[in-house]
Formats: sequence, C-alpha cells, structure tokens
Amino acid sequence: MKALTVQPNLVEQVRDAILGEIASGALAPGDRIIQEQLAQALGVSRQPVQQALALLRGQGVLHDAPGRGLIVAPMDADHVQHMYDMRAVIEGLAARRAAEQGAERAARQGRALIEAGRKAVAGGAVAKMIAADIRFHEFVYELSGNPLIAPTLETHLTYTQRVMGEVLVRDERPRDIWDQHAEILEAIAAGDGDRADALMRQHLTGAADFMVARLRAQADKVAAA
Repeated sequence: MKALTVQPNLVEQVRDAILGEIASGALAPGDRIIQEQLAQALGVSRQPVQQALALLRGQGVLHDAPGRGLIVAPMDADHVQHMYDMRAVIEGLAARRAAEQGAERAARQGRALIEAGRKAVAGGAVAKMIAADIRFHEFVYELSGNPLIAPTLETHLTYTQRVMGEVLVRDERPRDIWDQHAEILEAIAAGDGDRADALMRQHLTGAADFMVARLRAQADKVAAA
C-alpha cells in the first residue's frame, strides 16, 4: 500500500477556495481554469489543485474545455430545477426523521444557526450567506440519523453553492430565507415530522422557483445583448 502524499483536508480546502471564487463571480462561466495560477495563488503544489479540480468536474461545476483543460461550466436552469426537485424529496425525508430522532438537539443547538444565518444576510457577504445556508441543511441531515443522506446530497450541495452565488451576486435584494429555516427548525424541535417534511419541501420548491426564474432572466438578458 502506497503512503498518502496529499492530506484529504488540503484537497477539500483547495476545492472550497476554487468554488468560492466561482460562487462569488470572480471566475465566471466559460473562464478557463489555469492550474499553475491557482496553485500559486493558494500557495500549494499542483497536486491538490489537480485533485480538487477533478472533484469539481465530477460535481458539474467545471467542464472540459475545447482542446484541453477545464472551464467554469455554464449555468443550466433545467439542471437546477431537476436538482431542487430531488432535494425537496430527500430533504423532506431528512426533516421528518430529524423531528423523530433529533428534536431535543434541534431545540438545544438550532437557534445559534438561525442567528448566524440572519447575521450573514445582514452583513451581505455572499460567501458567509452561502456557508450559513449550507450549514443549516447539513445540521438537518445530522439530526436525521440517516448516514446516507449527507453523502447522497453532497454533490448537489456543491452545485447549490454555485447557483446561490450566481443569484446572490447579481440580485440587489438577496432573498432572506431564514424565517423559513426557523419554521422548519421549530417543527423539528417540536417533534412534528409531518410539518417538518412539508415545510422543507415548500422551502426547497420555493428556492427552485426563485433561482430558476433569475437564471432564466439572466440568460434572456445575455441573449438580448
């Protein structure tokens, strides 16, 4: 067995850093990815960058460039709609199981996540808003007690960060979803699985409607230019 030469957490940090650049708009759809430049900017060798890029390619954030190399993938509104349709079903289940399995922990720890999310929105920093949103949903997965939910949704949460960044960067008044998160948390903490499931599905369906509408509007604007 060969010794490991790259720490997994370093690859994850590089991936998160690149994804952050894409979500913030610093790397736009169609931009070519230059490994050497990324490695130099991040102060790491090319190996973790190469592995991080492979992860992002597999998650649909990057595409093969004409000839060779990688580019930032264009946004696909249909793909986003399909992704949120699937998330609504699985995360509805997660919320139901969270109410059944983790009501006490939700009541004890959830309030801090809601406060952090509202603080991020008030601050207006896109990266912090995205991170707070993702953390809330990951908390629900943890509460569900189902170890298959988080890895099943990991790829889609990565793409979700990309979508959220695309919308937030261009939207003058970012949509504040933390009242919805608070309602979901309240249902989970109360042990009400039916309500938690329904609220989570409504939350994600509404998010899909909001984001897909803006992506289509942006595409129409570009096409008309």
